[in-house]
Amino acid sequence: MKAYFDCFSGISGNMIIGALIDLGMQISTLRNELKKLAIAGYEIDAERVQRGGIEAVHFKVTVSDSTTHRRLKDILDILNQSELDDDIRTGCRKIFTLLAHSEAKVHGKSPEDIVFHELSGVDTLVDVVGSLTGLKMLGVSEVAASPINLGSGTIECAHGILPIPAPGTAEILKGVPAYTRYDGELTTPTGAAIIATLAARFGDMPLMRLEKIGCGAGSRNPSHPNILRIFLGTSAETLKDFETQTVCHIQTNIDDLSPQVYGYLFERMLMSGALDVFLTPVIMKKGRPGTLLNVLCEEPQVPQIVEIILKETTTLGMRLQRTERVKLPRQVEMVETRFGIIRVKIALRDGRIENISPEYEDCANAARKTGVSLLEVMRETSEEAHRRFPIGSQLKN
Repeated sequence: MKAYFDCFSGISGNMIIGALIDLGMQISTLRNELKKLAIAGYEIDAERVQRGGIEAVHFKVTVSDSTTHRRLKDILDILNQSELDDDIRTGCRKIFTLLAHSEAKVHGKSPEDIVFHELSGVDTLVDVVGSLTGLKMLGVSEVAASPINLGSGTIECAHGILPIPAPGTAEILKGVPAYTRYDGELTTPTGAAIIATLAARFGDMPLMRLEKIGCGAGSRNPSHPNILRIFLGTSAETLKDFETQTVCHIQTNIDDLSPQVYGYLFERMLMSGALDVFLTPVIMKKGRPGTLLNVLCEEPQVPQIVEIILKETTTLGMRLQRTERVKLPRQVEMVETRFGIIRVKIALRDGRIENISPEYEDCANAARKTGVSLLEVMRETSEEAHRRFPIGSQLKN
């Protein structure tokens, strides 16, 4: 089961659990799981509320335990001595360790010396343990999330008046796509640490067949819908035999660049990690013929590809969108021919050979060395590959 966290109004521990309850997690079951923790002095409850006209579940922890200042070791001891499942315990340790390291970085201390203040209360333990337990109850094995809305303004805490996002929250979310919209703290350190630990990727919703949507309410009720949505679903059945990948599609229109430049441009971008580069003839404004440059790449390569395009072409800007790429699983094998060893790409479907394609560069090098035509090298290589790897057969490792 896949889960996608839509954090358009931020994320917090109680919002996560509220959304999981809305998805079907029983609060009575959650109470029983939390009894495996050696903590007391709290009550949990959930109610349906309205946030900006949208119904959501508000999860609340009422605490009577006055122990509010714990160090990382204290929390890890509670987890290690609990009867929680091993995977839940491991996830909780990762989250609290991330919290400790972020606070240590902000305050210039070691993680062991950090006193969590607000973050060490029973309610935070309940939020972290409850979130991981709820996802496991619902059978979630893969988590992705949208960019995180942090909110804006200031917040009062044990260290005084701090800007939003709080320094610890900002430290946790380094490398995560984030933005600020609406007043107030929308993303808490606990929520940030949970999603930063669990999410395999951040961006648009991955391709999935939606089954359920759960809404968890924040404690405040501002003018906008202060909720976290969790979309629950499975891989689309029609694409079960394929690999899917989220890539970035970069486009720009060019009408004043020498055609000689494009070969060098392609080479530079492919060497920098571009997955594909292609040109499309277009008619631009004022009726001028031009060229549409298209580049597909993974998100980490976007800054480098953009820099190459700006440096090596005459364009002043480009368009960027994220899109899904669907492809057959593939494997490279070596085929012995009379021209030497040549690589072939084998496409698989349901573990069986679907297609075979000789590697162009290997065939071109063989043609240059032997004087045989490229077409002949490719034909003989393809025939030999098909003899060795029959279409429809299972590829043996």
